[in-house]
Amino acid sequence: MNELNPVNPVAMTVFIAFFVLVTVIGFFAARWKRGDMTQLHEWGLGGRQFGTVISWFLVGGDFYTAYTVIAVPALVYSVGAYGFFALPYTIIVYPFVFAVMPKLWKIAHAKNHITAADYVQGEYGGKWFPAAIALTGIIATMPYIALQLVGMQVVIKGLGVTGEMPLIVAFVILALYTYASGLRAPAMIAFVKDIMIYIVVIAAVWLIPVKLGGYAHVFDMADAHFKAKGGATGILLKPTQFTAFASLALGSALAAFMYPHTMTAVLSSASAKTVRKNAIFLPAYTLLLGLIALLGYMAIAAGVNVKSASDVVPALFGTLFPSWFVGFAAAAIAISALVPAAIMSIGAANLFTRNLWRPLVSPNISPEGEASTAKIVSLVVKFGALLFIVFLPTQYAIDLQLLGGVWILQIFPAIVFTLYTRRLNTPGLFIGWLVGIVIGTGLAISQGLKPVYALHLGDAVYPLYIGLIALVANIVVSFAVSVVSPRRAVVTA
Repeated sequence: MNELNPVNPVAMTVFIAFFVLVTVIGFFAARWKRGDMTQLHEWGLGGRQFGTVISWFLVGGDFYTAYTVIAVPALVYSVGAYGFFALPYTIIVYPFVFAVMPKLWKIAHAKNHITAADYVQGEYGGKWFPAAIALTGIIATMPYIALQLVGMQVVIKGLGVTGEMPLIVAFVILALYTYASGLRAPAMIAFVKDIMIYIVVIAAVWLIPVKLGGYAHVFDMADAHFKAKGGATGILLKPTQFTAFASLALGSALAAFMYPHTMTAVLSSASAKTVRKNAIFLPAYTLLLGLIALLGYMAIAAGVNVKSASDVVPALFGTLFPSWFVGFAAAAIAISALVPAAIMSIGAANLFTRNLWRPLVSPNISPEGEASTAKIVSLVVKFGALLFIVFLPTQYAIDLQLLGGVWILQIFPAIVFTLYTRRLNTPGLFIGWLVGIVIGTGLAISQGLKPVYALHLGDAVYPLYIGLIALVANIVVSFAVSVVSPRRAVVTA
């Protein structure tokens, strides 16, 4: 598959049909679990009424994105076993969610917190540190939204359509139904999206190996390919990759539910019990992710050659499946961009409105004004991401998303540690956050925005995830400064 492929009318028809379906669902969502959309908690958190099934689809649809479906097989295709770090990361994250997030949900529900920065403000008071938390979330989320566009762009190109216009049309539609229906829209669409993705992946891991001579042949071909390629690639990790692999998995797991979109999905749950149940059942998506990752090896065995590794999945499907299934798979991946992009824009809009606009610009804003401002900001965020992709090289979005992961990890102490200890205070957390941001950004830039830094301890070298190095520095400074500065005051509502 390349840019010169003709448009496949059957695949394009199937793709458009499913896209129209989710558009109708998106606009209909405002009538589902009807609420007062002039209130931010209704528009931005779905009225906090999503039960176990809805939350399971919503968190899954929000966590496993179009870029996941495109990027994970692309990484496995390029480097082999190292690309599977996403698997242990998603295994680590759910016990963390089970233990921590119900506690956060209870406090947020009792005090009407809509964002993580609301929680920090509620615990510590003031407006500048919560504003820093909010700004971190917004900046880390913007390139993440842009990468959903990259995923959509890849599948549209795989159907033989070039240019930016299809992308623009898709995101105008997304912007309109998100504006109208708020979080209810991606919650409803997530049902369709996840079912479609499961169908695509199950069909792929069942049928593709049959066409390629079985899994043994797939792994043999991948092994031979990486041995010929040499370097730090292979279907088994090299010893020199162990610490990088493990630290990427741990750091990514700790960062995952600090993002505004995952936080929004958790806080929209109907109860703390719902959050716990989801943490129990969400590992089903980890199985799905492992199967998706195997597509990278299947592409090698199928002899797929692409200029950009991101084109691997569309090229593989285009090579081995009939046109109608290619259209169905493309629609599933494209819809996998719409769901998280909608939630991300809502999460960023909630942060801007509650923790930047209201405290710093308009402290007397009405609840209706909050909701109205958030709706407008959600549009601005989406179109900002769209302009990012249209006018700047994709590499910028990828590089900034890596930095985004380093940055979002630095709000971890303020949110998670605060749930369990009163020893930390605003000066400690604020200075720790700043130190983490500076160290993480500096190390990432020094490595050409690669996520791993080689830490030298004596004669030994340990490649480690930069976000984790910065987080350790953040934690040490946060506790050290908190020890020598006044104890944290109790904030009264």
